[in-house]
Amino acid sequence: MMRFHVVNLGCKVNKAESDSMSAHLLATGNELVGLNEADVIIINTCTVTGDAEKKTRKAVRRALRENTYARVMVTGCAAAISPDFYRALDSRVEIIEKADFLSADPACRTGLAFPARVSVKVQDGCDHACTYCIVHVARGKAFSRPLDEIVAEVKALERAGIREVMLSGIDLGSYRFEKQALDALLSTLIEATHEMRFRISSVEPASLTPATIERIAQAEGRICRHLHLPLQSGSDKVLKEMNRHYNVAQYMDLIRYAKEKIPGVTFSSDIIVGFPGETDEEFEDTIKLCDEVRYDAMFTFIYSKRVGTPAASMPDAATREDKQRRFDKLLEAANRVSAEKHAEYIGKTVRVLVDGETGKDEYNLSSRTNGGRLVHLSGDKSLIGQFIDVKITSGNTWALYGKVGE
Repeated sequence: MMRFHVVNLGCKVNKAESDSMSAHLLATGNELVGLNEADVIIINTCTVTGDAEKKTRKAVRRALRENTYARVMVTGCAAAISPDFYRALDSRVEIIEKADFLSADPACRTGLAFPARVSVKVQDGCDHACTYCIVHVARGKAFSRPLDEIVAEVKALERAGIREVMLSGIDLGSYRFEKQALDALLSTLIEATHEMRFRISSVEPASLTPATIERIAQAEGRICRHLHLPLQSGSDKVLKEMNRHYNVAQYMDLIRYAKEKIPGVTFSSDIIVGFPGETDEEFEDTIKLCDEVRYDAMFTFIYSKRVGTPAASMPDAATREDKQRRFDKLLEAANRVSAEKHAEYIGKTVRVLVDGETGKDEYNLSSRTNGGRLVHLSGDKSLIGQFIDVKITSGNTWALYGKVGE
């Protein structure tokens, strides 16, 4: 028996892979323990930005420092880009392929070691080559899992009691298998299951089709009415320099069509502040677009240079102080909209899936609405994995709080 610990860094695809690695090891008789107790530490890495690479290196060094005897197995995007760097850190470091530890039994990703919402990877790789990103180099060309393989995994998860599956992929909207696109995959999964709910993790605007929007609209809530559409910038000039393959008008057409077709649809997005060459005027274009969309959640980042990408060599006149000022203004706008939207929920009863514990004495459970709202509540942990009604009593800029069954 091996005692192991998994450290996950980065995106939702990485999380799906890390959970699957843990499940495989548990199913073959091994024990999941804390970092200090492990014989083997697996670190699933991220290298999408310079900051992500720094966090990865810090995580590997921490594992070596805090556990002086474990084998440290490094995998993922950073290991694919810079394997020699990690090998040179210590003789205990090994570079491994994720396939060596991926689960052959998807149904075993259940129990207290895993979240109530299981992420299923249906697509990997990317063909877009955004100028700030190196993931397309680390993961290679886009490819899709066979449809029948995905259906088999999802049906097994439903039999094991999983209530919600999140479909994940590096470029999920590009899913294509034997001419079947994402909308066809969603239709097949709805038909193959009984009550399971599906959530789409993130879809690139250039890959989102009207057919997918229409499929969500027709699903009567079994496909969550939420779209995470990474914007990155509200300036056409900046989008072109990022090589994002859409413009502001096209992005807003998608937003308007989704609002028209999907009742109560919610939106979230990723936005980069301070991309090389971005001016104050171009940043203001982003603020204007955000005010028009009124995102339910925004994940905002100050541009982080990633060596090896085209953007790393682009001229940049803005100072760190300029970028921080823009970031603070965007964060203020995001918080204002979030607080206004959350205030509208107070006194209402919402349906949620309880998905875990918060680690706090008060409001000890976390949950999400169909539209992706984070709701904290108090209750017994036996509620985890259940759909329940919660009356919202308060909220702040990032979460709602409520009481069960009122």
